[in-house]
Amino acid sequence: MKVVIIGGGIAGLTMGVFLRKQNIEVVVNERAIGMPIQGQAFLMHSDGILTLKELAAGTNIQLESNFIDTYSLNRPDGEEIMHLHLKSWQLVKRSSLIRFLYSLFPVAQIKEGRDFSHFIYEGEKIVAASFVNGEVEYGDIFIGADGGNSKVREALFGKTNFTPVKVKEIIGLSNNVNIAKTHSRVFSKFQNKNSGLAFGFIPTSDSEFVWFMQYDPNAGDLNKNTPEEMKKFCFSRLKDFPPVVKDILESNDFTKSYTWNTRDFNPLPVFHKQNAAIIGDAAHLSLPFTSAGTTNAIVDAKTLVDCLVNSEDHEQAFENFYKIRSEEVTKHIYLGRELQNIFLNPKENDDELKIPLITPKKTIGSVANGKLIQVLYFTDPICSTCWIIQPLLRKLKLEYDKYLDIEYCMGGLLPTWDHLSKEKISNPADAAKHWEEVCHFHEMPLDGDVWIEDPLHSSYPPSIAFKAAQLQDPELALLFLRRIKEMVFLEKKNIIKWDFLKKAAFESGLDCARLLRDCEGRAQDLFKEDLIKAAELGVTSFPTIFFSDQNDNSFMIQGYQPYEKFEEIIHKLNPSIIKEKINTSPENLFTEFPTMVDKEFAFLSDIPIKIASKVLHELFDNGSIDKYESKNGIIWKSKFSTGF
Repeated sequence: MKVVIIGGGIAGLTMGVFLRKQNIEVVVNERAIGMPIQGQAFLMHSDGILTLKELAAGTNIQLESNFIDTYSLNRPDGEEIMHLHLKSWQLVKRSSLIRFLYSLFPVAQIKEGRDFSHFIYEGEKIVAASFVNGEVEYGDIFIGADGGNSKVREALFGKTNFTPVKVKEIIGLSNNVNIAKTHSRVFSKFQNKNSGLAFGFIPTSDSEFVWFMQYDPNAGDLNKNTPEEMKKFCFSRLKDFPPVVKDILESNDFTKSYTWNTRDFNPLPVFHKQNAAIIGDAAHLSLPFTSAGTTNAIVDAKTLVDCLVNSEDHEQAFENFYKIRSEEVTKHIYLGRELQNIFLNPKENDDELKIPLITPKKTIGSVANGKLIQVLYFTDPICSTCWIIQPLLRKLKLEYDKYLDIEYCMGGLLPTWDHLSKEKISNPADAAKHWEEVCHFHEMPLDGDVWIEDPLHSSYPPSIAFKAAQLQDPELALLFLRRIKEMVFLEKKNIIKWDFLKKAAFESGLDCARLLRDCEGRAQDLFKEDLIKAAELGVTSFPTIFFSDQNDNSFMIQGYQPYEKFEEIIHKLNPSIIKEKINTSPENLFTEFPTMVDKEFAFLSDIPIKIASKVLHELFDNGSIDKYESKNGIIWKSKFSTGF
């Protein structure tokens, strides 16, 4: 089998390398002469990065990239309205990626100067690709990887109906050491609240960054697309933006900048015809707001090669490829349109804004056929018993998650020290002593010194912060709750203070700017509702957990109880429930739970805590996990690699 790829850009070269790894004959045809390294830089999702890592497996070739871990959205007056942690993105210069791919593919198999003209048929089967320069390439399968303006797509399906250009971009690369350092690893964006105008920039290195201006051409456009006019236009449209924007424009070489007329086309019903198929932007062009194009091109290439290798014939391979990729890329097309509409018609409510990136796919577990069990869990961020049952709750998630619908409520353990009803603990010194006792009895690390060094005067602020986190994302709220527990129990951090709450929110993937707004607003009312609910149900200690089914059968657990008690209640409510078997490999456990203490790892792995400690230290020694050592124990943090 010989595969002829038309287009020697990212999609075409990636597919070419994967085909060669399968010992399949392949020729890449590129219209440019010389390495096509035009273009600036782009954000790439981890799906693409992992695919490239697989591409380079067995070699010493590395892709140059810059990790981007923060998204900051601001108004032109400097007000920050969104502050998020990005876990899955890297910035890659197009020239770096093309050089990376060229280093993995034989130059002799790249035919330059070949601008596609038409296909040559025998009957209904394509036998060759003909190029404008008169050259012809024969093959068995033909792949169009020639971008959004694909001639291959037009040859197969006719003229493409593109959407009108509603947003334009001007893109450039600037060098400014001071700005690059102060904005390291940050995707910064300033967006007008009343009209379609935005400016963004992302560092590519310690001294360089890519920038873009998005604008509504109906509100004013370039008269001439020359460097001088482009510079004048940018300064004019962005005159009310902050000084950093002007500094970036001043340091930019506009002779190397360009204008991009953004557009897309409706999802295609198929990606192939006869023995030819299209991939990447040729198959599914989306607007740039999602930053999905490069990742999709790379994933397309890998997916199609897998389909060709694992299918009986090319027709089945092309059909399987469409089934696998069409739904995902269609979502990106419509997300791009939604974000474009929001850009052109700004929302008044800042909380309704969406991050202009594709979001990582979430794995959704299947729901059991039996009745779901409702779980009402009353807890508190500083409750030591709620901390020591963490191993049990995590095992419950792994074994019974698909049966349980858990609602987390804050109980209000410590209003103030003056209003504390507990007799055994009446002041911070009592709390410090109690935590040390709990630590040694239950083998869960707690450091009571926080009550001596920087005591909390109430558990209400972190409780309200959790309710604010729930307003954004219930799953991320649980990560946030776990993180503030780690801060207070192991790191001796006073989690009343906003700096620590902000740090925990950022590390959990929450929007810190919105969290602050909600803490000062809606979250306070939600917390009051939790307190009322706790009072109505007679909750006086933590944890208190109610289990009930749809027939109003219910059971309650208070305080620390053995795991078998949880299982007993679950099976009383639904005897047909069968628990899942846990994959106890360290990589799987640290994927499920990025941080664990010794007892958690031991309990989930079903091994003695001494053996667990030995395994964890070995994982640390080989670089798979990191650690934070507290006075009374270690918290282990996953470092299992997900990219270059």
